[in-house]
Amino acid sequence: MASHNMAQSAYQGPSVIKEICYGIGLSLMASFLWKMHHWKLQRRTKEFYDMLEKGEISVVVEDE
Repeated sequence: MASHNMAQSAYQGPSVIKEICYGIGLSLMASFLWKMHHWKLQRRTKEFYDMLEKGEISVVVEDE
C-alpha cells in the first residue's frame, strides 16, 4: 500500500504552462514553414514573369 501512495504522489498530471509552450512552439514552427513555402512560390512566379518580359520564354495557347 505504501508503493501505491508513493506512485500517486509522484505523478502530478500535465503541466498547463508546459503544454501551452509546446503548442506555441509547434504553431510557430508550422507557420514559419508555411511562410517559407509562400516565399518560394512568390519567387518562382516573379522569376517566370521576369523571364517572360525579357523574352527568354514564351507562352503558347493552343486553339481548339
